[in-house]
Amino acid sequence: MTIIYEILKESWHIYLDVAIYMLFGFFVAGILYVFFKADKIKQYLGTGKIKPVILSALFGIPIPLCSCGVVPVATGLKKQGANSGAALSFMIATPESGVDSISISWAMLDPIMTVIRPVAGFITAISTGIAQNIFGKEELSGKQNIIYETGDCGCAGNSCAVAPQNNETLSAKLMSGLKYAYGELLTDIAKPFIIGILIAGVITFFFPDDLTLWANDHRFLSMLVMLITGIPMYVCATSSTPIAAALILKGLNPGAALVFLLTGPATNAATINIVKNIFNTRALFIYLSMISLTSLLIGFFVDWVYDTSGIQASAIVGQASEIFPGSVQLIAAIILTALIAFNMTSNFRQQTVCYFRRNWRNPI
Repeated sequence: MTIIYEILKESWHIYLDVAIYMLFGFFVAGILYVFFKADKIKQYLGTGKIKPVILSALFGIPIPLCSCGVVPVATGLKKQGANSGAALSFMIATPESGVDSISISWAMLDPIMTVIRPVAGFITAISTGIAQNIFGKEELSGKQNIIYETGDCGCAGNSCAVAPQNNETLSAKLMSGLKYAYGELLTDIAKPFIIGILIAGVITFFFPDDLTLWANDHRFLSMLVMLITGIPMYVCATSSTPIAAALILKGLNPGAALVFLLTGPATNAATINIVKNIFNTRALFIYLSMISLTSLLIGFFVDWVYDTSGIQASAIVGQASEIFPGSVQLIAAIILTALIAFNMTSNFRQQTVCYFRRNWRNPI
């Protein structure tokens, strides 16, 4: 019981640090949802090997979608004329960053990592997209007509959110955006975020403090470990941040942590299968190879930046959260917890109603 208590205490301290940044990140996400539509960019992503890739990455970076939530959007881009490179670029840039993950990065990581993370996501996305347009095949695989649905009882994720109508007033649009951000988006992120906080607490409690010595002596190996861990693991950009921060605090080199932050959100077992179905096997090979290669190269660059600047990443992680007094952090944590509890309860009720409706219409 003592171990469980200490783990929960470490997790609670981390949760206090990031709650206010999460609330702010969701607020910005709601504003973006109103004024920054993915469906408005489809017309720019059809022709050319480079320009559509860069545009799709730029549009994708601030949009707060996880690696599964981005799938229907990327599929829609592809089916409405975007070339394969542009679709893959959007599929990578979007889950690797987002206003919510940038906000939590500022809370848990130092300014260098906060800035370089979306930049690295952009580089990874355009590198993969350009490689696909040059070396890949534009034809879709035989399973190109795969449809992603959430059932007949309403949407279960942010990809299904109903967009504000053009004839709505500005205040109505803003309310719709905030409802989306603190409702559907928060519901999508809540479970992996909580798991990430708990994993961070476990790492903080159990991982040996001499990880620093091992990581400094085996930097490339530590990056490979994070690469192998991140590729099949389902972890969104928001939930991967506390895990990476806890590892850095234990001494993991920041380059290896960035490798995990780049590969974890962009890849997982489900996304790998979807990429193969939407595109083809060659595209999947390019997708995984370019993400791996680019992540490792950027990881080495990040370590070089810290070494040449004489900055110890483990010494400044989390200091951004000290600008808020404990009372403010506690209020933010209570509000965030209440929102998560309310949304999870509402989602459970909706799923229960859906279950009974399906069974009532289709009795066994």
